[in-house]
This record gives sequence, C-alpha cells and structure tokens, in this order.
Amino acid sequence: MDLGADEFEQSLPLLQKLLREADFVGLDIEFTGLRSNLSGLQQISLFDLPSDWYLKTRQSIQQFTICQIGLSVFSSIEGESNMYIAHSCNFFLFPTTFGILDTEFSFQASSVQFLNQYGFNYNKFLKKGIPYMNEEQEKKIKHSILTGNWKVRSSLDKDQIKVVINEVTRWLDLAEEGDQMTLPGIAGFQAFEVQLVLRQALPNIWTVLRDRGVIVKKVSQQHRWYLEHASGDRDSCWKEQILLSARGFSVFFQMLVQAQKPLVGHNMMMDLLHLHEKFFRPLPESYDQFKQNIHNLFPVLIDTKNVTKDIWKELHFPRVSNLLEVYEVLNSNLNPTKDSAPVIVHGNKCEKYAKKKCPHEAGYDAFLCGSVLLKVAHLLLQRVHGHVPTSEPSFPQYLDVLAPYVNQVNLIRAGVPKINFSGPDFPSIRPPILILTVRKWPGVSEQQVYGEFQNLCKFDVRRLTQSQFLLLTNKFKDVRSVLKEYRCHPTLQVSLYRYWRHSPNVNCMLQVCSVVAAWALLGFLLGRSSP
Repeated sequence: MDLGADEFEQSLPLLQKLLREADFVGLDIEFTGLRSNLSGLQQISLFDLPSDWYLKTRQSIQQFTICQIGLSVFSSIEGESNMYIAHSCNFFLFPTTFGILDTEFSFQASSVQFLNQYGFNYNKFLKKGIPYMNEEQEKKIKHSILTGNWKVRSSLDKDQIKVVINEVTRWLDLAEEGDQMTLPGIAGFQAFEVQLVLRQALPNIWTVLRDRGVIVKKVSQQHRWYLEHASGDRDSCWKEQILLSARGFSVFFQMLVQAQKPLVGHNMMMDLLHLHEKFFRPLPESYDQFKQNIHNLFPVLIDTKNVTKDIWKELHFPRVSNLLEVYEVLNSNLNPTKDSAPVIVHGNKCEKYAKKKCPHEAGYDAFLCGSVLLKVAHLLLQRVHGHVPTSEPSFPQYLDVLAPYVNQVNLIRAGVPKINFSGPDFPSIRPPILILTVRKWPGVSEQQVYGEFQNLCKFDVRRLTQSQFLLLTNKFKDVRSVLKEYRCHPTLQVSLYRYWRHSPNVNCMLQVCSVVAAWALLGFLLGRSSP
C-alpha cells in the first residue's frame, strides 16, 4: 500500500489492528540526504568513539528529513505450519506546516539522484505527504490552539479561497434548503481552513468533511444554530480534529511505540536517529541519553546487517553488498534450510511485492528486512539443534536464538562496529592502529598520506605530530600488507602504534617527570654535600 495524506487517516484503524496482532515489524526509511559534507575532524572516522560518531551524525539528522517510511507488519498465521503474512506499506511524509511550524530541511543531490534512479514518487512526497511532528512541536501547537492564537498555514492561497467562496455563493443562489454540493480534493489542513472560511462568510450553510471532500449543505439559520451547538461539532471537538490532522504520522508512531513489538531493520542506525528526532524529541546532546530513549521506545531491536555480517563468512556464503542480495542468497540453494524455512505470504492490497522487486522502495526493503530475519533465525535454530526440529518453530523460539543480537545495531565507520542499546558498548575489535613516521617530506598533509596508501588499501589518517600520522583500517589484512610493503621504505616508516611509547601527551609527561626527578636528585646531592 502506498499511503499519502488522503489515505492515511482512513487506514489508521486497520494499521492499529495489524500492530496488535503482529509478531514483529520490519522498518526502512528513505531520506532527503544522508550526511552533511563536513570537513577535517568533523568527518566521521574509524578513530571516532560512538559518542563522537553520534555528535557528528546528529548534525546531519537535523539538516535532512524523511521522505518515505516503509513498514512491513509480520504475523504468524494461526492454524498454518510456520507461515507468516506480511502487510507492507509505504508512507510518504512531509513535515507539518501549521501555525508557527515551518520546518527547514535540505536535499542532497546524490540522494535525490539515487531515489530517482529507483523511481521514487517525489510528486506524492511534496504534494500528498503525511504531516508529522515531535513532542516538542506538538506542545507548541497545543498551546496555540488552546489559547486561540493560531492560524492554519495552508497551501491554498487567498485567490484559491476566493474561488471556492464564489463557487459556493453561485450555487447557493439556485439551491433549496437541504441541498448539498461537494468540494472535491480538499483534505487535511486545507479542509479545516475551507470550512472555517465558508462558515464565517456564509450564515446559511453548513459544512462536513467526508472521504470524497468537503460537503456544503444549505440550511436555515435556526438549523445552523443547532448544528453549531451540537456535541459533535463543538469548539473542543474541532480543536481535537485539527491537532489530530496536524500530528499525522506521529499518531501512528505512538501506536508503534505502545505496541512494543520487536523492530527489525537493516543497518538501521540512521533510521533510529531520525525516528527520535522527527517523532519523539529533538536529539539530545548526550549519547547515553539517546541510547536510553531509544531503548525505552523500542525495547527489542534487531539489525539484520549485524546478524548476517556475523554468520556470513562462517557459512561460506558469497559476498553481498546490499539487502536484496542478502535476501536472494537466503532464498537460493546455498541456504541449507531453504526448503524448511518459514513461508511468507503477502497481505491483501500488498501483493505488489509478490510480483516484482522494488529495491530502495521503503515498503519493499522493510519486507526484505522481516523476511531475512525469519530465514536467518530459522538457519540459526537448525544450527543450535543440529537438525530441523520435529515440531514447527514458533516466533518466540526464533527470538530466543537471536538473543545474542538483540539491541546490537551496526555502526558504519567508527571505533566500534556496533552499538549496544541495552547496556555498555562492547570494546573495539578493529585492527591495531599504525603509526607512520615521515622523513624528507616537509609539509606533508593528511590527504597526501591517504593518497600514498590508497592504491594498496584504504586507511583513515589522523595527524599525531608534525612528522607522524596515525593510520587505521577495518581490515586486518590491510595492516599486514602495509607493514610488509613498507618495511624498508627510505622515507616512510610504518610500525604498530603503542600509546605509552608514541603518545605526545605521554612523552611530554615523561619529559616533565624526568626534569623534576633530575632537579630533585640534584637538590638531594647538593644537600648532602653542604656542611
């Protein structure tokens, strides 16, 4: 299902029902950009601690926004043997424009080009996107509505409003009491604004919002008074409707949080940052506070990138570069449990993905995440038992075998390979740092050092002193290659970095201690020699 603002509110009851019955939810998000073009030490690096990585990435999250969220709700089918049904949805989003809210965000050319390549519907994103807001923005809107100091900021300009009023006025001249007309194609904030303007301008009409548009009905003034004071159309009800429409997708986000279902993604760290910023609260400066908030919102996270990366080489599967390739390997004869793996069918109105592949469409990628999870869990379960269990496995059994991977989210280019959302992060298992000492190359820069090694392997480079640089890679074989290749180089000496030997701070401290010790010794000797 592809859902924009027009279809979203009508779909909420069904979506809530699906969440209640779900075993878990697959997630994928598309953005208007991925990472700001930072320079120097602001670029993310293998030298970064998780807290450093978070603070640098936080800036990009604040700069870009979500254009599409994909959710695939997986439920086991009662009475069927190891079978699941997946209901996959694409939600096109656009930030709420309401009263004082007028969000600024950027587009990154490479991201736009990438999504264009895969047929992203920018028209639906820009014109029919579902509004959303976080809790801080919602408080401001509530205050504005309750104090009466608010104004709907609509895409309808004054000329369009005038056209609508003229159209209804001409109709009124010929209409009888009880007749009605429809203003089609008006929804969301536009619908509220049109109704407010029409009711204020024309005393002998009444308006109602329906699926097909705004219904205008000719009524007597006595009937109008009655309708204005009816319980279903009092001022408080209108304010609630306006707030509900302004919150948009944030209403469903709260349903997702309250459902407390396992949330499954692939390389999902950026997704979690955006979920926090756009629907919960602005990202805190504290990395630990961010981790705690996410864990409270989603107590069970599973990153299929982290799971598959851990077992891939051990199973001798071919190298893969994206989620679709992971899915295809697990669906192939290379997977020893292919024939006994869970059967996955598509829900009503979600059959699109049964017929064709739609890579980098958020709903499709969310479906792939859930499917990969089930197939990998089945594979792990077989390894634990040594054979396929005689009784059909249940999803709780799959969760048990996935326990070592729960709340471990993959981290790209940082000092540690993953973040632990339910406790302290694990120590780094990266290759050791190398130290490069440069001779006879005055004024050499980090970029020049990077260029020297890039044909052999890729290193992150950080200057240590005027003539020394630290080199770090995420591949042990690169460390061995460089140490071997540059063993006898005339100007570039490469060796393993030892903190107590090479750190300028330690060297400085040792020099100070040496001076102090020398003066103390000298003072002691002079004191002994004096009469």
